Amino acid sequence: MSDDLALQKGLIARLKADATLAVLIEGRVWDAAPPEAACPHIRLGRGTVRPLAGGGGAMEHQLSLIVVSRFAGTEEARAVAAAVRLCLGGAIVEADGIRSLALEVPQSDVLAADDGTVTWALIRLRAVTQAV
Repeated sequence: MSDDLALQKGLIARLKADATLAVLIEGRVWDAAPPEAACPHIRLGRGTVRPLAGGGGAMEHQLSLIVVSRFAGTEEARAVAAAVRLCLGGAIVEADGIRSLALEVPQSDVLAADDGTVTWALIRLRAVTQAV
């Protein structure tokens, strides 16, 4: 399995196992959300991976998570984004032969649709992984 797919698997498992997120999103964390997915939920967004210069085989990942909420206002999306930051910031994720050496949540943005029907939180992650 590739490093990026292994990290993705580990992140999804960690998010689904988090007690706070279980209350907020009831396990709705996906690579791609199914049609007519209940809200709120988290899905994976864009991701890139590259070898870390001088990293002895370490890989640097930049990826995003997208929170989708249909709550009136930004409160729910912000609460889920905060729970994701607490769950993943500094965490060690291990899956399918890789382990995170560093996992950071450097930024999150919250955007509401003009008509107020949906709010998104875009959470950016940076991870450094290495084979174990």
